[in-house]
Amino acid sequence: MKTFWDERYRSEAFIYGEAPNAFFASKIKLLAPGKLLLPAEGEGRNAVFAAKLGWDVSAFDWSEEGRKKAERLAEKEKVTIEYLVSDLEQVVYKKESFDLLGLFFAHFPEKVRHGYHQKLSAFVKPGGKLIVEGFAKAHIELSRANPKAGGPKDEGMLFSLDIIREDFPEFQWELLEEVTDFLNEGTFHVGESALIRAVGTKVDRDN
Repeated sequence: MKTFWDERYRSEAFIYGEAPNAFFASKIKLLAPGKLLLPAEGEGRNAVFAAKLGWDVSAFDWSEEGRKKAERLAEKEKVTIEYLVSDLEQVVYKKESFDLLGLFFAHFPEKVRHGYHQKLSAFVKPGGKLIVEGFAKAHIELSRANPKAGGPKDEGMLFSLDIIREDFPEFQWELLEEVTDFLNEGTFHVGESALIRAVGTKVDRDN
């Protein structure tokens, strides 16, 4: 899969566009800037947008080509981001060190998804936020009808409301919904899409 994403990101154009994910943009604007972690960040559109709002941004992806594009975009927009090339198995951050975790179309294989989500959750401070947008199980049919809608072809990698609840039990949800909406993000997220959207706050279990 690393080779797949390197090949996809190698194009001159930003394949998901340079603008941030619209759901992310609408929610992060409501928060005071702090430390943000963006896994599977690809070409850096969300990282750069957040940095322009004053966030201290850490991002990672296993694609070297994605990192190059992200750093190019950051230079264009005159901001600084920290971007590591790593998979989730190897990446290390300090426990409870981030004010916000953002997961945008970060779909992992079913057998490792819960463990990966729990690892990421541990990086968030009590009282910190989680914002998620990803494809729902129902998206598999929309993607088959319109390949430009994008998304994993393996239904096991797609989300449901119960998956988000079970994988992130430390969070209380201000928003947790499944919606159908039209995405228009670059070349590979274009069309009617079934989406899971979530905004939650990590609970301090010690209090």
